[in-house]
Amino acid sequence: MSARAVTLLAALLAAFALAAPAAAPAQQRPDISAPSAIVIEASTGDVVFERKADEKRLIASTTKLMTALIALEGVALDDTLTVSPYNAAPAESVANLRAGERMRVADLLRALLLASANDAATTLANGISGSVPAFVREMNARAKELGLRNTSYDNPVGLDGPRNRSTARDLVRLALVLRRDDFFRETVNRPRAALQSGARKRTVLNRNRLVRDHAFVDGVKTGRTQQAGYVLVGSATRKGVTVLSAVLGEPGEAARDADTLALLRYGLGRYRRTTLVERNEVLREADLKYRDEQVDLVAAESVQRVLRRGERAQVRVLGAPAEIEGPTAAGARVGTVEVRVRGRTVARTPLITAAAVEEASLSERLSEVLSRPASLLLVALLLACTVSLVLLRRRVVQRAGGVR
Repeated sequence: MSARAVTLLAALLAAFALAAPAAAPAQQRPDISAPSAIVIEASTGDVVFERKADEKRLIASTTKLMTALIALEGVALDDTLTVSPYNAAPAESVANLRAGERMRVADLLRALLLASANDAATTLANGISGSVPAFVREMNARAKELGLRNTSYDNPVGLDGPRNRSTARDLVRLALVLRRDDFFRETVNRPRAALQSGARKRTVLNRNRLVRDHAFVDGVKTGRTQQAGYVLVGSATRKGVTVLSAVLGEPGEAARDADTLALLRYGLGRYRRTTLVERNEVLREADLKYRDEQVDLVAAESVQRVLRRGERAQVRVLGAPAEIEGPTAAGARVGTVEVRVRGRTVARTPLITAAAVEEASLSERLSEVLSRPASLLLVALLLACTVSLVLLRRRVVQRAGGVR
């Protein structure tokens, strides 16, 4: 091989090396101490990591997630409830609400979700269902409706009880449902909140310190009792990817927080949000009938999805016409763009015309018709027949003249 060829080959190899994407560093599975744990990706429900995720355990104040759901679904945020009497034990979390004072449901929920206030939970239960036992029946019925088969409740507060149990998997599934609510998402992502009751104001702090200390952590709820240990349902969002975690039975707050951070970071590192189809992206062309022109066929909307790192999606165009006849408006639907991931359709958007197609003129129609090979052959045959008829007529005329 010549020196010039060797140099060219080396340059090409270098170019390919620069162009090739760097391999993503392999992530080690999180080393955690929680006896029961899980982390999932929110948009797909993919389980990224789990450990005894279906083991029933005491769940402490993460019970209040269902209390919040019943309240969000059952009453308006601007409704006002009367605070119920509540005799708290020394170790219980309360917002120091006074029996008889009036407070909006929105503020009761902030006290419930941030300060984990048992007096707020009891007030919501009595105000919505008339009594705590009736409210607990609603909690259990809603858990059944949601398919939380390993979840049951004894109270709206989270105190230890023989039936007040759930699993890591059920807790993140419940958190997924709650995250559909804007008020819930905004509340659990706040480091603190101000509560108003008449002229009295209070400030409550979020017991989930991870929300205060880490910008990417955006929820959800802590819990702790002597029997349950430390519990935390967490959530985090980065670059359009959201993951949810749960750890149960932790020995302390430091272990609970460290394990939650490890799970959230592990989940976020394994996914990416990407644009699979751009709005107005040209995906096909169609010929214009009667003209030697084309019109672009484009996606009506962008399609974004969360994918596992290294995973690819398949984009298919369905029903696109090979030819379009005017008049057709710009943006007319002519097909469908389908996006599939792991063999499953995850999104569809219309395929539309990028520009209007005017109706063809008479001359364009005639020109197109005459340009076809069959038309040319027919014209030639007609011309030949015409010439033959003219010649035949002349012969007839000449013979008739000779007879005279």
